[in-house]
Amino acid sequence: MSRKGKSRGKSKEKHNQGTGEKIYITGTVDMTRMGYGFISTDDLEDDVFVSARNLNTALHGDKVKVWLYARRKGAKPEGEVVEIIERWRTTFVGTIEIMPNFAFLMPDNKNMPFDLYIPTSKLNGARQGQKAVARITEWNPRSKNPVAEIINVLGDPGLHQTEMHAILAEFELPYQFTGEVENDADRIRGEITEADIKARRDFRKVPTFTVDPADARDFDDALSMRQLENGNWEVGVHIADVTHYVKPGSRTDEEAKQRATSVYLVDRVVPMLPERLSNNICSLNPSEDKLTYSAVFELNDNSEVLNEWFGRTVINSDKRFSYSEAQYVIDTGEGEMKDQILVLHRLAQQLRAKRFAFGAFSFERVEVQFDLDDEGKPLGVRFRDMGTANQLIEEFMLLANRKVAEYVGKQLRGKTFVYRIHDKPDPEKISNFRQFITRFGYKLTADENNLPKAMNRLMKEVAGRSEQNIIETIALRAMAKAVYSTDNIGHYGLAFKYYTHFTSPIRRYPDMMVHRLLTAYLDKENPGSREKYEKLCDHSSKMERLANEAERASVKYKQVEFMSSRLGQVFDGVISGVTEWGIYVEIIENQCEGMVSVRDLADDFYEYDEENYCIRGRSTGKLYTLGDRVKIEVVKADMQKKQLDFRFA
Repeated sequence: MSRKGKSRGKSKEKHNQGTGEKIYITGTVDMTRMGYGFISTDDLEDDVFVSARNLNTALHGDKVKVWLYARRKGAKPEGEVVEIIERWRTTFVGTIEIMPNFAFLMPDNKNMPFDLYIPTSKLNGARQGQKAVARITEWNPRSKNPVAEIINVLGDPGLHQTEMHAILAEFELPYQFTGEVENDADRIRGEITEADIKARRDFRKVPTFTVDPADARDFDDALSMRQLENGNWEVGVHIADVTHYVKPGSRTDEEAKQRATSVYLVDRVVPMLPERLSNNICSLNPSEDKLTYSAVFELNDNSEVLNEWFGRTVINSDKRFSYSEAQYVIDTGEGEMKDQILVLHRLAQQLRAKRFAFGAFSFERVEVQFDLDDEGKPLGVRFRDMGTANQLIEEFMLLANRKVAEYVGKQLRGKTFVYRIHDKPDPEKISNFRQFITRFGYKLTADENNLPKAMNRLMKEVAGRSEQNIIETIALRAMAKAVYSTDNIGHYGLAFKYYTHFTSPIRRYPDMMVHRLLTAYLDKENPGSREKYEKLCDHSSKMERLANEAERASVKYKQVEFMSSRLGQVFDGVISGVTEWGIYVEIIENQCEGMVSVRDLADDFYEYDEENYCIRGRSTGKLYTLGDRVKIEVVKADMQKKQLDFRFA
């Protein structure tokens, strides 16, 4: 079985020695819990197996050079690591175990099968049982364990702050700014001068508002709306002008570039920019003059864009709405700024309908949120509502992102730009998904061109049903991942030929790049080499993935903590995953996921059937299949491993 999907930058070379021929490949290590690994490479049909003793200190994610052994007919490729080209990581989070003369750090990372040896002189104050971060300092290939030093003591395990910091450290994400960055941000002048205003288009007297979650602390987008004399509507999408304040090469800019994105955990935002900028100077707070970068459109009553303008502006927001407050105005037709909100709502729904008619996908995954007490303990689980107020903001942000990308991509053809791209799905994955949904009685009959419409019909069919979440999850897994690139191939999921990220520069570095590129073109300047921006795109895509993984890990931790007080209770669930070692079940009422171990199924010997997403009893023929409704009992909640153990009730 091939294990494709994790390769990065591979190549193959041949080397002759005497009469023999050695073949080398480079690829990325995919480590297993047992200590052996597979090397992901595009040069071979299958990944290359490397035994634990032949990894030669290579770890999960490392880029390595591998000597391929002579291959027997019909056998899978095997090899030996001969060079570590690039370490994926050298720091690990874990728990301290102190011996009389030395210590170990036992890593939390499931892909790290070795404990780290810590000399007592390198404990840095860490005490027995505490969570800490260690950095590998040396590793003799003849030694089983790498030598490391403690670089950060996180605290006692189980405490909310300790665990949130541990999650960030596990993904090598920062949780505070250095004094140097804070000092640099403090030196940024926040006052708006008359010269600033004169150099901009003034929207301060145009009705303007923001709509954000009730607990939001930074506001990077606002909408303005007024009717023109010809009866058309002028809609302004106003975005915080971060690049006016954060200059290229500054310490703040370098930190933002490295972080690339804000990180959203269950209880906090780890911002890309220091709080003075993100929550104060740049944030579009109500009743304050603010510098913005805007996309301004003239639309008719059918939401057709007749004219567009891009440039720097100044606004003064009249009102800060939460989503629920804006939703109340839409639902009742009453409330502050109802004239503006109701017109924008109508136009947004037209834009939305056109987008789906043109082939956009309609995936709206349920977002889990927690009610936490002052100590961070989860009191309850809820799901975030996505109403038409969310859609109002979404559609105009999409419009701005699309039109900015079209302006550069179509009118300034060939110019370097940062696009948000999304490739077509793998036909094999779609075929597997089509086969999977038949077990629920659904069909997906469509060729490649009609796939979005067929998928949207399916999403409407499953809405509100118990299998909705599992089908949406598997559908998303069949899709390609959106990334940043200077090479535009369009955005398949949104059905846009041109798309970028322009609307969130407080929390995404690619949006800052887009602002700078657009400014350069409007000012007839050269922004620099495409290669520089492509490297930044790759880095931003990588950091986005890490931030998403950290967010999921924080949700998983809180789900396990929430269920730890519910041991012995029985819940309705849906089988959400099947592996050779266990059956994963998602509880319907709160989407907490746990596993029923195959070894605990005592009524038969069960075998894993990968092609049919199931486990089958050898004697009885009993099946446990992806998507089946089951009842489970909560047996164990392991906070350390972020893992729930279930058994069938």
